[in-house]
Amino acid sequence: MALPNRFLEELKSRVSLATVIGRRVRLIRNGRNLKACCPFHNEKTASFYIYDDHYHCFGCGAHGDAISFEMAAGGLSFMEAIEALAAEAGLEVPQPDPREREREARAHSLEEVMEAACAFFQQRLRLPEGRDGLAYLESQRGLSEATIAHFRLGYAPPGGALRAHLRREGLDDTTLAEAGLIGRPEDTSRAPYDMFRDRVIFPIRDRKGRVVSFGGRVLGDGKPKYLNGPESPLFSKSRLLYGLFEARDAIRETGEAIVAEGYMDVIALAAAGFAQTVAPLGTALTESQIELLWSLAPEPVLCFDGDEAGQRAAHRALDRALPLLTPGRSLRFALLPPGQDPDDLLRGRGPGAMRAALDAALPMAELCWRVLRARNRVDTPERRAALERDIERTVEGIADRSVAQQYRAALRDRFWTEVRGARGGGRSGSGGRRPGGKDRATVAVPFAAVPTGALPARRLQEGLMLAVLLNHPELFDQVAERMGMLAFSDPGLSNLRADLLVACDARLQGGEPLDRDDILDHLRNAGHGAMLDHVLGPSVSLHAAFARPSATPESALRGWEDAVAQHCRTAILDDCRAAEEHLALEMTEEALDRLKALQAVRSRIFDLPEGDGI
Repeated sequence: MALPNRFLEELKSRVSLATVIGRRVRLIRNGRNLKACCPFHNEKTASFYIYDDHYHCFGCGAHGDAISFEMAAGGLSFMEAIEALAAEAGLEVPQPDPREREREARAHSLEEVMEAACAFFQQRLRLPEGRDGLAYLESQRGLSEATIAHFRLGYAPPGGALRAHLRREGLDDTTLAEAGLIGRPEDTSRAPYDMFRDRVIFPIRDRKGRVVSFGGRVLGDGKPKYLNGPESPLFSKSRLLYGLFEARDAIRETGEAIVAEGYMDVIALAAAGFAQTVAPLGTALTESQIELLWSLAPEPVLCFDGDEAGQRAAHRALDRALPLLTPGRSLRFALLPPGQDPDDLLRGRGPGAMRAALDAALPMAELCWRVLRARNRVDTPERRAALERDIERTVEGIADRSVAQQYRAALRDRFWTEVRGARGGGRSGSGGRRPGGKDRATVAVPFAAVPTGALPARRLQEGLMLAVLLNHPELFDQVAERMGMLAFSDPGLSNLRADLLVACDARLQGGEPLDRDDILDHLRNAGHGAMLDHVLGPSVSLHAAFARPSATPESALRGWEDAVAQHCRTAILDDCRAAEEHLALEMTEEALDRLKALQAVRSRIFDLPEGDGI
């Protein structure tokens, strides 16, 4: 009896063939693919090649997929191999169904229907009736003929043109409705209607390149702006990714998977050289899609728009992925400037700016901390305790114990250094509720204007370091790497630092000069105006002439080096004090070990006897 073909395909998409084979033989990189000495016959020269979805030995002829490999290499039956791989992929094996062959035959006929519809849409784009659709793609979106052809973009005319065309080909309405190409009105006396009318068409293909559904963008002011085909025997939007077929070779070659928000983001990024881009199908990333991404790359980069909707999408992806984490599998988050999507960034700043944004993507643990920090005020002991409880709840949701342990250590580290170390916490710019405002949980935590009174030493040093680079961007190459590695105590200054480094790097990548005024304008437009006024104002510059625009580059660099050294000394003292306070409250082995480790670092920095203070 047969298992559902959809289940078998999802199983093979979730399991990395290279991982399955790599457990038994040593893999060797061979261009975009892998090879090994064949496990099925003795050989000294590798002739066993591993591709995206199959393996082939040019020595003995062995050929197959992950299921057949487990059967041959492990001596398993078909169902035993299925059960082993399904357990690894987190899937439940359905009961075999004798009617499955009939359903597969029906699905195959629907594939032919979808291919015919795709060809129809492609043809109509090139006819006079499709000129508005073609103008949208070429003139408004700047797509080339090659890109339009690569993604098989098309146009759906108004009215019932598709239904009429396919009925002339001998197809009935039942088949067209099952494929998701037509809808039936509630008034049964009226004729069925085309699902897509007067829309630019984006074919949705499965991993093997078969057209399984369509997306359509309306031309004009109609609603909805984007329309996806309905669920069908071929199409489940929660289990597929747009652009995966087109992106899979680039993902394998680069080892990187980029996840954008929509069809046009994928196409714009691919046209700009980021062919390894995919997108969910009009919904937040699902567990199945995350598992599918992990079968392609260990740390996909999620690139969302720099607006509130994009931030919410990042939060949902974070929540969905946390329970699924295992060693070596994570996500990173590229946060674009406010109000910009990938197409805006590419048009305005070029591929170099996009590459810089991707390279600066936040690790998942960093975003997790920012979200936790943004939704918790810390200005009272009770609120700090609530943040600690929130950290524990987050960690408890991670199923893999080793990953959970690492997250607990990382998040508590941040709590000790940024919250307990501040002793009283709750700076107005630290997240949570702003005066007069509502609670917000956003990726880029908003910050209130900074008072100009006396500044804590560590925060002053951070302001001085930023002032040097803001006033002397020509020093970027000499200070960027170290500045990026420092643990800033102030979240507002930390966010400004991140965007400053990205802005400088993007200009260098694009061959642009590092112009001070241009960079400052960019940062103000990105929402850092209040923080810039603080860093470049007298509350910082009065403390050090080297941070002013009038300083020579040599003097500025020497002063920057001194500020870094002092920052490191201040940071370790703050960390030690926080650890001592924590040990006084919780006399645990973990707290004692942390204090000893910090005191050892302090001793090396200040040349004190180790263990001083215990």
